[in-house]
Amino acid sequence: MSKAKRLPRPTPAELDLLRTLWQLGPASVRQVHEAKLRERPDLAYATVLRLMQIMHGKGLLKRDESQRSHVYAAAQPQNSLQTRLLDELIHKAFSGSGKDLVLAALRGGRVSDAERAEIQRFLEETGDE
Repeated sequence: MSKAKRLPRPTPAELDLLRTLWQLGPASVRQVHEAKLRERPDLAYATVLRLMQIMHGKGLLKRDESQRSHVYAAAQPQNSLQTRLLDELIHKAFSGSGKDLVLAALRGGRVSDAERAEIQRFLEETGDE
């Protein structure tokens, strides 16, 4: 089993912080907290610190302790974690059918016209492969 498969599935709050770290790149708790304050002005620094420490303990984050302020980074690239979570969803909710997942997404009304056009272009470009 690969290392990526052994990592725990992040909770919704952990996934939210991972998204921030993927956007920022390696960052201190203060930098992550400041970035999160834009969307959640009530979020306490201590909450971000505690969650990032837990995530480090679970292996979701790496921590560089060489500087005064510890710098955290996601242990997995965004696309790797998303692929793993998507595989789990496809197997659990769609009996392993990627087609059923895509059709559910398209029928669910959550795909914009611009996204549909992008999907169509992708299908046309990869149709010969």
